[in-house]
Amino acid sequence: MSEVLENKADKIGIVTVNRPKQLNSVNSETRKKMVKVFEEMEKDNEVSVVLLKGTKNKAFIAGADVKEFSKMKLKNRKELARDWRITEVISKMSKPVIAMIDGFCLGGGLEIAMACDIRVCSNESKLGQPEINIGIIPGAGGTQRLTKLIGEGRAMEMILTGRMINSDEAKKYGIVNFIFESDELEERTMEIAQTIARKSSYAIKRAKKAIKAASEMRLSKGLKYEQKMFLECFESED
Repeated sequence: MSEVLENKADKIGIVTVNRPKQLNSVNSETRKKMVKVFEEMEKDNEVSVVLLKGTKNKAFIAGADVKEFSKMKLKNRKELARDWRITEVISKMSKPVIAMIDGFCLGGGLEIAMACDIRVCSNESKLGQPEINIGIIPGAGGTQRLTKLIGEGRAMEMILTGRMINSDEAKKYGIVNFIFESDELEERTMEIAQTIARKSSYAIKRAKKAIKAASEMRLSKGLKYEQKMFLECFESED
């Protein structure tokens, strides 16, 4: 059975990490397969929104496959970036990506979730960057994206203590957008995805670009970029 499943429903592409025995932890091969699927979703004109989830078994993505760590021979930053290219691919998608978190979302799993645009979780979820507990630090964007999301103080606390936080704390901190009961999580997340999918895909892509620019550009430059995206919308039939 494939470790990464894909299907479509009403303009929504659904990507599922399917390693339930490993709590959906991702090894290098799984990450490569995820990259391939996301790149296909990017090119698919029938897909307007992408939903990422894990096979239901107490975890969204419980992190990187720790068993693989002892065998890793990453020599430099470029090799690390290639091995974790999935976070870059997700963050650069022109289409909105929603992470549906149910259960453990730890380490590399949280880094992948933070590369997504919207995060929805169940009330039973646990999130964290526990890498410090095994003598390493986040290496796929955890220190950077978490700090941008929740601020330096809270990022320091989460990363330096390595503790897991519950769904209420994650919502309070600003890591997740919504919390739903576990048994209604998928239905409610699909409703959010469908709401977005019904909008103009042309405008959605430009809105996403402008929002991303806000964290990467100075305000004056970002405002000019927003105006550019605004004017481009008038070139569309929408």
